[in-house]
Amino acid sequence: MSTQRTEPAQDASERDMVEGWLEYHRQTLAWKCEGLSDEQLRTAAVAPSELSLMGLVRHMAEVERGWFRRTLAGGAEGPIYYSDADPDGEFHLTEKDTWAEAYATWQGEIEAAREHAARFALDDLSEGKGRSTGEPFSLRWIYTHMIEEYARHNGHADLLRERIDGATGE
Repeated sequence: MSTQRTEPAQDASERDMVEGWLEYHRQTLAWKCEGLSDEQLRTAAVAPSELSLMGLVRHMAEVERGWFRRTLAGGAEGPIYYSDADPDGEFHLTEKDTWAEAYATWQGEIEAAREHAARFALDDLSEGKGRSTGEPFSLRWIYTHMIEEYARHNGHADLLRERIDGATGE
C-alpha cells in the first residue's frame, strides 16, 4: 500500500475544502503507519506513555464513530475499544491486536462518517447532542474539530514514526 495524500484545490468551495483537508489528514495518519509490522505499530512512545501508532488509529476510529454516527446522525452505537471500566481501551494493546483489524475498523468508521455527512449541509445541526454541552453541533463545527483532532494526532504520529525507524516527513 502506498498512501497518496492530496491537498484540496486552493479555489475549492467551502464544503470541498473542509472535506478535502479532513481526507488529507486521514491519509496522513495512514501514511505514517505504512510499512510497519504489527509489533512496531504497537510500540509505545516512551514510558509511562502507552501512545502508539496502532492506538492512535484505534482512537481515531472511536472519534469518527462518536462525531459522525452518534453526534451527527444521532445513533446509539456503542464504543469499539473502550468501556466504562477501561476508558482508554483503544490505547491498551495486546499481542492479539492487529493492524489489519485496526485499519479495517478505522476505514469502516470513515466510510460511515462520509455517508452520514453526505445527508447534511454545513449549517445543518446534528441529530444528536454533545456529551458535555447537551447541544447540537453544525456539520461545519464537526468537520473543523475533526481536522484539528487529526492534525494534533498526526503530530504525535510524526514523533512515534521517527522513534520507530527514523522516518520523518510532513
